Amino acid sequence: MKFRRLRQDELSVLETRFIEFLASNTITGPDWEKIKTNKPEQAEGLIEIFSDIVFEDTLDKITYLRHTAPTELRCFHCLEEKIIMMGLIAKETKGFDFRENATAQEMMSKVKASGGSLQFFTAEKEYKGDRKQELFRMMENGCLISKGEIYKALEAVAPK
Repeated sequence: MKFRRLRQDELSVLETRFIEFLASNTITGPDWEKIKTNKPEQAEGLIEIFSDIVFEDTLDKITYLRHTAPTELRCFHCLEEKIIMMGLIAKETKGFDFRENATAQEMMSKVKASGGSLQFFTAEKEYKGDRKQELFRMMENGCLISKGEIYKALEAVAPK
């Protein structure tokens, strides 16, 4: 297995896609029920193959990731050969939390209102190994797939 087995809740969401996967392997609904009952290790193997396919497809499409903590925000632009990170650290803020669902402007206003400050930071690096494996590890450690709105907002105000 290249990544990990999908959890039951993840499989439930992907039920239609899993049925299509089984059908593409000429496994009907009754066949699947027999496999689950009589050959659980084969059923597990099919779920593992499907899991890898889902993760491969998802990781191929990732362009932006985001990791959010109460006082730290990291946004990642995931290019083919390297990853660029832009982030903010909120200092001396009371009652501020980057995890709140707010626009970049709303966050800036909240920091100012709290009497705190924001420290901007950026870095970039080439992938240490396989791009998909690295993005997968990042997601397993709390990064979420993003459309890149916050990254682009940070890029627009980044010190040159």
